[in-house]
Amino acid sequence: MEQAHSLLLNEEACSQLREHQRAEFVFEWLRFLKKLLPATDRADVKQNQKRLVEQLTTVLTGSPGPPTRLLLAQCLALVYRVGDSLTSSLTVDRCNDIIRSKDDSPSFLPTRLAAVACLGVLYEQLGRLLINSFKESVANLLKAVKSAESQGRCEIMLSIERILKGLGVSAVSCHRDIYKASRTCLTDRSMAVRCAAAKCLLELQREAVFLWSSELENVATLCFRAFEGSNYDVRVAISKLLGTLLASALEPRQTIAPRPGTKRNSLKEVMELLSSGFLRGGAGFLRASGDMLKGTSSVSRDVRVGITQTCVVFVSILGGAWLETHFSCLLSLLMEWVSHARATQYPADAVSCRCCVSFILRATLGTLLGEKAQIAAAKEICQLIGKQKRVVDAALHEGNTEARVSPADVAASQHVLSCALLELGSLLQDLSSTAAPLLQDTSIGMLDTVISVLLHPSASARLAAAWCLRCVAVGMPAQVAVLLDRCAERLNALKSCPEAVAGYSAAIAALLGAVQLCPLGISHSKGKVVMTLAEDLLRSAAQNSRISIQRTQGGWLLLSALFTLGPTVMEHHLPRLLLLWKCAFPLSVKDVENELRRGDSFTWQVTLEGRAGALCAMKSLVVHCKDLLTDDVIGRLLPLLSCAVALLNQLTAIIKSYGNQIKNAATVFRLRVYEVLTMLQPKTYEESFGTVLKQLLNDLTGPEITACAELNLLASLCYSQDLALLGPGLQDVDQHYIEEQLHGGGSGGGTLEYDPFTIFEKAQEVPTPLPPASALTAAAVQLFGVIFPHLGIQQKAQILEQFCEFVRQLKGARQQTVQIHVAAAFCCTLKCLASSRRELGSEEVQRPALSLLLGALEGSNPLLRCMAAEGLARLVQVLNDPNFTVSITLMSFDKLKTARDAITRTGHALAISTVYRYLSGISSSQYISACVGVLFTLSQDSTSPEVQMWALHALSVVVDLSGPLYHSHLEASFTLVLRLLLSTPHTHVEVQQSLGRCLNALITSMGPDLQGEGAGVCAVRTSCLVGCAVMQDSQDCLVQAQAISCLQQMHMFAPRFVNLASLVPSLCINLCSSYLYLRRAVVACLRQLAQREAVEVSEHAIALVKELPRRDNTQLDVTIKEVGLEGALFSLLDRESDPRLCRDIQETLVHMMSLAAESNLAHWLKLCKDVLSSSADSALEVQQEEDGDRYDDSSVFHAKSESSGPFNNLRWSTRVFSMECVCRIIAQCENGDPAHFNMALAQEQRLHESADFLVLHLADLIRMAFMAATDHSDQLRLAGLQTLLVIIRKFASVPEPEFPGHVILEQYQANVGAALRPAFHVDAPPNVTAKACQVCSAWIASGVISDLRDLRRVHQLLASSLAKVQVGRDVASQLYNESTFTMETLAVLKAWAEVYITAVQGSRQRESPGSHLQQQSDEAGPADPAGAGLLKLVQTDLATLSRLWLAALQDHALLTLPSQYSSQLPSTGGSFYTAETVEQARPHYYSAWATILHATALWLNSTGFIMVDEGPANLSRPVTPTSMGQSTSLSSVKSPEDVSTDRLHLILGISVEFLCSPHSGDQMENINSCLQALQALLEVPWPRSKVGNDQALSVELLSVLHRLIVTRESPSIQLAVLELVQQIVCAAQEHVKEKRHSAEVDDGAAEKETVPEFGEGRDTGGLVPGKSLVFGALELCLCTLVRKLPQLSPKLAGSPTGRGGQPCFLSNTDCRLVTSALAILSELPSICSPEGSVSVLPTVLYLLLGVLRETVRGSVGAESGQLVPGILQALRTVLTSPMSRAEKSRGAWTELLRCALHTLLESWHTDKLEPGVDEVTMLTSLTIFLLYASAEVTTVEPMQTCCIQAFRASLESKDPVVLSRSYQLLVSLFQGPAPVARPFILALGARLVSQLEEVEKSRPEGPAELQAVQDAIRALEALVFAADETHRPQLVAVLLPILISLLLDENALASAPAASRSLHESALRDLMRIGPQHSAVFKALMASAPHMKARLEAAVKGNQESVNSKAQAPRVNSKNTPSIQLKINFL
Repeated sequence: MEQAHSLLLNEEACSQLREHQRAEFVFEWLRFLKKLLPATDRADVKQNQKRLVEQLTTVLTGSPGPPTRLLLAQCLALVYRVGDSLTSSLTVDRCNDIIRSKDDSPSFLPTRLAAVACLGVLYEQLGRLLINSFKESVANLLKAVKSAESQGRCEIMLSIERILKGLGVSAVSCHRDIYKASRTCLTDRSMAVRCAAAKCLLELQREAVFLWSSELENVATLCFRAFEGSNYDVRVAISKLLGTLLASALEPRQTIAPRPGTKRNSLKEVMELLSSGFLRGGAGFLRASGDMLKGTSSVSRDVRVGITQTCVVFVSILGGAWLETHFSCLLSLLMEWVSHARATQYPADAVSCRCCVSFILRATLGTLLGEKAQIAAAKEICQLIGKQKRVVDAALHEGNTEARVSPADVAASQHVLSCALLELGSLLQDLSSTAAPLLQDTSIGMLDTVISVLLHPSASARLAAAWCLRCVAVGMPAQVAVLLDRCAERLNALKSCPEAVAGYSAAIAALLGAVQLCPLGISHSKGKVVMTLAEDLLRSAAQNSRISIQRTQGGWLLLSALFTLGPTVMEHHLPRLLLLWKCAFPLSVKDVENELRRGDSFTWQVTLEGRAGALCAMKSLVVHCKDLLTDDVIGRLLPLLSCAVALLNQLTAIIKSYGNQIKNAATVFRLRVYEVLTMLQPKTYEESFGTVLKQLLNDLTGPEITACAELNLLASLCYSQDLALLGPGLQDVDQHYIEEQLHGGGSGGGTLEYDPFTIFEKAQEVPTPLPPASALTAAAVQLFGVIFPHLGIQQKAQILEQFCEFVRQLKGARQQTVQIHVAAAFCCTLKCLASSRRELGSEEVQRPALSLLLGALEGSNPLLRCMAAEGLARLVQVLNDPNFTVSITLMSFDKLKTARDAITRTGHALAISTVYRYLSGISSSQYISACVGVLFTLSQDSTSPEVQMWALHALSVVVDLSGPLYHSHLEASFTLVLRLLLSTPHTHVEVQQSLGRCLNALITSMGPDLQGEGAGVCAVRTSCLVGCAVMQDSQDCLVQAQAISCLQQMHMFAPRFVNLASLVPSLCINLCSSYLYLRRAVVACLRQLAQREAVEVSEHAIALVKELPRRDNTQLDVTIKEVGLEGALFSLLDRESDPRLCRDIQETLVHMMSLAAESNLAHWLKLCKDVLSSSADSALEVQQEEDGDRYDDSSVFHAKSESSGPFNNLRWSTRVFSMECVCRIIAQCENGDPAHFNMALAQEQRLHESADFLVLHLADLIRMAFMAATDHSDQLRLAGLQTLLVIIRKFASVPEPEFPGHVILEQYQANVGAALRPAFHVDAPPNVTAKACQVCSAWIASGVISDLRDLRRVHQLLASSLAKVQVGRDVASQLYNESTFTMETLAVLKAWAEVYITAVQGSRQRESPGSHLQQQSDEAGPADPAGAGLLKLVQTDLATLSRLWLAALQDHALLTLPSQYSSQLPSTGGSFYTAETVEQARPHYYSAWATILHATALWLNSTGFIMVDEGPANLSRPVTPTSMGQSTSLSSVKSPEDVSTDRLHLILGISVEFLCSPHSGDQMENINSCLQALQALLEVPWPRSKVGNDQALSVELLSVLHRLIVTRESPSIQLAVLELVQQIVCAAQEHVKEKRHSAEVDDGAAEKETVPEFGEGRDTGGLVPGKSLVFGALELCLCTLVRKLPQLSPKLAGSPTGRGGQPCFLSNTDCRLVTSALAILSELPSICSPEGSVSVLPTVLYLLLGVLRETVRGSVGAESGQLVPGILQALRTVLTSPMSRAEKSRGAWTELLRCALHTLLESWHTDKLEPGVDEVTMLTSLTIFLLYASAEVTTVEPMQTCCIQAFRASLESKDPVVLSRSYQLLVSLFQGPAPVARPFILALGARLVSQLEEVEKSRPEGPAELQAVQDAIRALEALVFAADETHRPQLVAVLLPILISLLLDENALASAPAASRSLHESALRDLMRIGPQHSAVFKALMASAPHMKARLEAAVKGNQESVNSKAQAPRVNSKNTPSIQLKINFL
């Protein structure tokens, strides 16, 4: 194929190829040429032009295929356009000659068609250059069209369209001729020709004014005829043509010279034209009048559907603004259509017409108008309804003779009202809460108008009004309760009016159905009201025969609807319902027979209606309340069902006796019986099988059966992909709402009045139930499928034989109907058998089963054949017998070989491909080869396109089912598909569609192998791309959609080979296609591309729009130009209503955003902002407050509309999505550059690079959140508040660089306040208020607000919501479900809790010493800081809040009880939930309890558990009737102690229950809250004493905490756990101390021995695991220590976990954890008894010394310095423990402490040799031992000697730091107790003196050495003062000379280094201090050593001079100048 890529065709390479390869080669060359020519130099083209034209002409005459001829034509035209155009006329002549040729052979046809195509494109591209020859060419084409076959006619029409496009106004001379020819083609028998003619006329009307002026009526009539017998594509094409013509007629694009006597068309005249077609059809005058005389309706449905589509096109072209202006007129004209007698002669016609008009209204109002215009339209419709209702009322008051309203007008009004009400409902549902002002507008009285229609005499109008009310309820959930009350009240008042009973009961049922779509629900009390109403209606039904039927129907309708409220509501009413059901049926089957003898026609009608209603209520029970369907209930229903089944037998007799008027009631009754039985287990009603089967057979095959619409019956039983054989599915077209009518059999579609009981179904769109007769057939098929598997073998065989017999015997239409019914019933059976894994039966059942399916497989109906093929696959699956499967396939192969008729071949072709569908695919390669052989042959049978289509579809199924086994056939299959694609005519679109499916399956089968580089793979890949190119150029949109899907698959497997530069433009062009399936394919492909190449896709889209100077510049191109592809997608999202397409668009946008938003932040944020501000009235104007506070939030800004942007009037749902996008962008930036959330960093980086950061757009973010939060739409308000919450959380701590000490959000305080205020309005829905509370608390807690006034404003909002909560749920007008009260209350309480927690933490931070807050507040002056103010603000409501918090916690505690304790829950519910809403309330409690728990604990902490007499605390009701000792009854008043205990246990219980449950890891916040709450409790003495007293509780807490520390890795949680353990141990300590103290006091007189020992371990010293607090604490500490320092464990020390002595570096947090654990350990001995302490001590010491040793070795990393103080403190705590001195344990302690000291010394000796050992820590720990352990421990030998040696060794150290620390420790030792100090003084004193004497020779050089010398002097001084008074003078005499020796003389002092000088000064100070204290010794020394005296005097003198000189200097800070005053005269 690479050889095809050249300017001239490589003829040599081409000639060597086979025939089909040559076609592919030529096509590839032409594709390349088309891209190459525009880019080639003109001179090169001219040079090669002659040869090139010759080659192209050769291709032209070589019979090119349809795709090739179009490319050929384009290339020829390009050659002349780029090169020399002079010779183009020769080519035109050549083409004309070919067209004139008399050769009629089929082989010449492709050449002629190619010539036609070339002519068209040449004129299109070269235009007026060929003006001379154009008349001749057109005449030639028009002559040819008369004799051409369908392909030729189609090609000629398309060619003329191109000629017109190229020549424009110059072609005017031929317009009339073209028009004549097109007229004929427009009603051609070939659909493709009709489409081509429509396109030709569409082009013609651009210049041919007569088409939409003088000829308009003729063209319209012609179009109506073209609609007859049309298919979907024809209807789309012709509706586009006629719609455009009518729009031009109404608003001409160009001015036309007015003829005398003519005037401009008015809307009325234009609509008259359409209406004539709609009401009379496209027939001529004679035929129409003949039909009128006969009384038959002449308008076929496809004409009506076509005209409906035309009307939509017409209005769409005129646009939204026109529609807004002319809607009133259009509406009244459309209503004339529905009210016309001709349109509503028959019920089915009336339904069909209503459907059409509803579609026109929906398709125009729903997509063209913005929200404001939709509201205006709703008003208009409302006025129309009011007018119609007045007409009806006038007619009903018969006394009013002037009105002269005929009964026919009343009948017509029902259809008008039905259409108007359904559209009004749709509008209101779409507008949702945006339409709230509309309902409040009293001038319209919308609800009154709609409710008034409930009294209309016609059922369809009443049901439409009920549905409209339901739409209001779905759109505005606050209306549900109001409307329910209103309807219930009216129903009660008008019980005796039949219309009122029917209308209001339908309305109530519809409203109850709406509750399923309203998340906020309705109050449970409403269910009770409806139940009472229904009961009342049923009981009173018999009282008045005039309204019996209505009351019976109404009662059961209400009960059926009531079940949709769910089991929690209905379980209370079930007993009453069972009673009502019992009353509706006879007592036993015998009574059924007795009934026959009684009654008349009317009573039977009432009875059947009543029983049908009762059965419907049962069905509703099964569907909506399956949980209530217990065995007991089923047992009570079965006898009733037996009676119902028995009655089925009698129905025929009853109808015979009482005539046909009860036939409909009997049909409905049968339908209901079938529906209920289908839903129950067949086992339960086995005894009734006989009766039921007899009825079923009669309904499926009997003489009176109605043909059910095949699509309704069969489509669900076919395999979804096989339905593609029938063309585009209904769900794949925009017009499915009306297209359904054409497939709906005779019924004309469904409507509500066929089955009023569907009005409460959970659906967004109005239900369209089938007529009862059709529905009965469908129900019979379903029930047969359920029952058949449970029959015996004999019975099964008999029934199937009977079915076959019926089909054999019958003839004509009835045979077809019966065959469809029985085949459907059996396929349904097979489906049930397959899903339930049951068996079909033996040979005798299989034979007739197979015969039945094979008969259907050869049926004339394609849908039946599809179903039969699926049935065969299911049969094979159910039997699972390989022999049977093989026999079926062989039989099909035989049939395919012998049969010649298309029907047999298509059916069996599909059968051989699908047989293995449910046997996990085809696993035999021989079978694949056989299938491929047969299907290849069939797919090339060009005589029958139908066979080709089915064979190719079957081939695609084989490819799918074969998997890798198919690979050997891939190349041949690709060749076949490509050959067929290149040769299939455009007229055979269905074959192209099957080829597309086949190509897709082949690409999927190849999969990632497509990326390969082998020659074979390259060829296959080229074939794929060529195939896709052929399909992309197809005229058919479905084929184009398949091309896009294939390219999408290619892109998935081999992205390198898909050229985005050509794919993306083709996608963008089709984004606004009028075909839904094409738009779906485009968006699905974009979604995939956007996942990897979003940026490239956007660039290609923008490049496309820039290149396209198109004549029809669509709105889409404008949008892409302005806001890129993503903006266009937002526009599309707003217009689309298809859920799948909308989901794909959203996902595409999300993918594009995730790849491009961060790099192009400004663009995306602006896009979201434009979308958001596109509504006509963006934001609710927030009203100014009366007090006129100039800082009021709302005065900041009102969001004005900015509709000048690229979008206008987008719907609220699109704007909600834009807010979600904003939140996604923020989340995305969070993972990106930190500068996104740092203003200073962002500004700095912005200077160096052109980057963009989120923080720079903060003002826009706030503005968007504000606009959304203040919108009319509740959903948008929620999205806005959520965005605001995200902004506050992410930006709260971002500082403002320009104002240090402030944060960036401070400037937006007023905006946030203004956004929040509307949410606290009294009418705001509870979910909005709940979200606003969350934002409020986040805003206050964020610390942004510093000004108390601003704080007070937001606080007021929360205070108002608190007041609302206190009023409580007992408010009279409750709009929503009780659980919404729970939601709102808990949201408010949680918000207050968060604020309180913040306030308390803030005040604690200020109180803590040295906090910077303290300093800040000092700087700020006397103003009260916000934190303290916040606490004061909360304090006022604290009394109330605390009670509410405790009540909420108690509720939560009850709700977390396991299910087995559910009987203990209070029957009335809790404080904030009712018993019925337990399940809905749980999630709300679950999200709020932790914060409330923390706040409650802090409050209890602040009160210290002292009961304050809180009084009524502003509560309007007792919050917690059951709880916390607040009960009002005097008998159960608890003491304050009991109340406090209850509260403590409540908090402990909730915390422990939560911490024990196996919760997921995403609840860290809750765990933290729990731990902080427990800490706050244990800070207070009273709860500490409670916990200390209760050992079991303490142990349980410890075990929970132990589990937590093991399962949670979060450091903050582990630290909190250890702090808590410390508090628990502390509580135990206090308890033990108190007991010991009280025992000593009580037994002071007794002997010491009798004093009981308190603490754990008692007399034995044993600690019981699981019951011992000490043991639990030990476990926990050990766990913490070993996880951080595995070396401590002997087992782990050598293992990889223990890292075998390698240093395991501890972080800062790890060090804190270890320190906490050691602190706990050290306290443990003190809570034991003496014996217990002895048991614990070895473990404690081992761990302490182990950690010490690791720290000393330096194996814990750089942070070990943080550990040392903690270790030493812990060691000291242990050594000073009272147990070490207790009588009973003293000896053991001494022994153990000696061992510990020994271990310490041992490790000193072993570790000393290692480098990096921390000697200082070791010495310090030794010192602590020596000072704090008793003398018995340390003074024994050899300990003492070892200790002294250790110190001696350290005094020899060369490290000044070690020396310094040694001297410091010696100071402590010398000052210690005499027995310890004496040996050290004796051993080390002399060494100390000698070291100091050496200093004079080697003076210190640095600060460290100086410090060492100074510390040595301190040590010597301590030694002196440790001596007795008597010996002290001698020691002073040693000290003083040393000090004097450190002095320098004057000369040396000046030049001495700093360290020496400092030493000199400190020595002088010491002399001055010590000298006066020992003056005698001093004087004696001075006298005996003159040199010393001289040295000292010189030093004193020098010092005095320096003091004086400093004194003379200006005294800046005289207070601080040091001075030495001499107190003694040394001389």
